Amino acid sequence: MKLHELADRAGARKKRVRIGRGIGSGVGKTGGRGGKGQTARSGVRIKGFEGGQMPLHRRLPKRGFHSLTRERVAEVRLFELEALQVSDVDLAALQSAGIVARSKLGAKIILSGKLTKALSIRGDVKASKGARAAIEAAGGKVEVLEAKAEDKPRKEKKEKAQKPEAKPAEQSPEA
Repeated sequence: MKLHELADRAGARKKRVRIGRGIGSGVGKTGGRGGKGQTARSGVRIKGFEGGQMPLHRRLPKRGFHSLTRERVAEVRLFELEALQVSDVDLAALQSAGIVARSKLGAKIILSGKLTKALSIRGDVKASKGARAAIEAAGGKVEVLEAKAEDKPRKEKKEKAQKPEAKPAEQSPEA
């Protein structure tokens, strides 16, 4: 047997059905799509429409939560901080150590493992309550740069133009 003699078994590869190629093909004219209308066209179709009845995907209760910041914020555990060689921990230090991916915009330290050395956490690195307590118990400190409610610029309300006071209607003499 030679390389040019190799072939698949009979029936291993089916020939693609070419639709819309005449009456004799069996799938001509409408091309297996039925009659006319929106469902016969390519592109957008009515998905989930149940003839005016409330669709199943709207009848069922919604559950769960999808965090919008999950993709941007990395989780860091205490035992990963224990392995760091630096005492000042910020996002750049975590990224250079390979703990946090370069694509992440922030990190959050969670309570998992033990921490024995004093670390100074700052910058875009936040900490959970338990992790903050563990870091401070080891002699470290957490300085998170968060904008407080007072620091955020407030939109100034436009003062409404005061309406002139209505004059009392003059009474006509009825005598």
